Amino acid sequence: MTPGHAYAPAWWHGAVLYQLYVRSWRDADGDGYGDLAGVLAGLDYLEWLGVDGVWLSPTMPSPDDDWGYDVSDYTGVHPELGTLEDLDRLVSAARDRGIAVLIDLVPNHTSSAHPWFVDASASRDSSHRAYYVWADPAPDGGPPNNWLDFTGEPAWTFHEATGQYFLHNFLPSQPDLDWWCPEVHAAFGSILRFWLDRGVAGFRIDVAHGLYHDDQLRDDPPAVPGDPRARHGLLSVHSMHRPEVHDVYRDWRTIARSYVPEALLLGETWALDPAELSGYFGDDDELQLAFDFEFVLAELTAPSLSAAVAATFAALPDGACPVWTASNHDLSRAATRWCGGDESKMRLALTVMCMLPGTVVLYYGDEIAMEDVEVPRERRRDPMTRAGRGGRFNRDRARTPMQWSDDACGGFAPEGTEPWLPVGDAARRSVAAQRDDPGSTLSLVRELLALRRRTLSGGVAPYAELEAGPAIWRFRSGPVVVEANMSDAPELLGPAHGAVLLSSRPHRRPDEVRGGVRHLEPFEAVVRLASPHDAG
Repeated sequence: MTPGHAYAPAWWHGAVLYQLYVRSWRDADGDGYGDLAGVLAGLDYLEWLGVDGVWLSPTMPSPDDDWGYDVSDYTGVHPELGTLEDLDRLVSAARDRGIAVLIDLVPNHTSSAHPWFVDASASRDSSHRAYYVWADPAPDGGPPNNWLDFTGEPAWTFHEATGQYFLHNFLPSQPDLDWWCPEVHAAFGSILRFWLDRGVAGFRIDVAHGLYHDDQLRDDPPAVPGDPRARHGLLSVHSMHRPEVHDVYRDWRTIARSYVPEALLLGETWALDPAELSGYFGDDDELQLAFDFEFVLAELTAPSLSAAVAATFAALPDGACPVWTASNHDLSRAATRWCGGDESKMRLALTVMCMLPGTVVLYYGDEIAMEDVEVPRERRRDPMTRAGRGGRFNRDRARTPMQWSDDACGGFAPEGTEPWLPVGDAARRSVAAQRDDPGSTLSLVRELLALRRRTLSGGVAPYAELEAGPAIWRFRSGPVVVEANMSDAPELLGPAHGAVLLSSRPHRRPDEVRGGVRHLEPFEAVVRLASPHDAG
């Protein structure tokens, strides 16, 4: 994309998206929460960084039991974040800079405060009753089946007033919609058109693997120990991951194609089997992008990451575009989870990810190697992962305010404001400290994105894994070769071929790399031009 011009068809091929957690990006009004005005103020930074699009975390009205993923109005903006007019201004200003804006869409469930559920729970005969999944108690009076929610608790809550259970794969205040109901389909078709008519470039679709449930409400079977698809000891083959979901995406793709340029559908697809992941692309008539969680959950080793990438490329349909990311709002940050706070490892991880063919999604702060922040129990805001409800990783640690500068609130909010979550070590890592330092991680990422645009944009470049030792991941990506030493010892590469374009190692001297690289330092990655010696 070119700043000042409309983005091109299939602009996401080779592009870089930036996941922006709005409440933690920048607080413009001093209430402690990030907002759309703060995002608008940060567009110049995103343009300078070189991203092609932003994915905004939920912006719709919500009681915030799950911080926006419990929607109470699909065609509005949360008043703490701004107004519809603010979002319109943001979309327009971003487009002028050549940056596409995606918004989060949550079709699996609503908030219990949504008017649909308020009406549905009024009586068994209400007009919206069929919008949700209701079932009579089991013979013993308990839940209808063995389905468990995200936290490991029963996925059913009994509704005293109407004498039935309702389904929720997440919190009880997030009742699941019933996609067997035609009116739900029609409602979401209208919701998509509402936002596309306002100029958004597309949607990141929450729980894209969910939506449908087994219409007979059969029990989920027990999982074999070690099965990566297991959730609390069960395989969620009846409570989600249903084949009927593909009909939804074929319908939505038809809507997407009615806009110019075509709208983007990016799915949160928890499918750890590459063959299952490939199904979400259909015959180029479903999602255009689907997150690859096998890559996200791999280890930062050459065998683990290279195997995940190879499996994805082997399974995807011809012409499909993979999407790679290392962090998001539900997981520990890559700088902590993969790298243990070691910035050299994070620089390597960013280099290999940013030079893979397809689409890359950066999580805000990854570009400065932001780490998880330990949030004291009394300041935790995420009910889904608080201790005592599933005992899971506390997601607040990866949602803390963006570290813009080293002042008391990290430059996130006006002086004297208490941010909604504590700020990390901004004195150690911040945009201000790194922006003018050519050896910083931020400068490396900006250089990577520029190199990516020059070499990998405008299509899905061919990928080939190249022979290397067990500690090195070596692959060809379009016109370049990436060589990454994923060990704590120096590694020899043999004869040098191809001019080196970039090294993840800060300040590597030009005379070391002018004619190619014969060795790699611990946790160093280099990008060089491919040569005739680089056969796949």
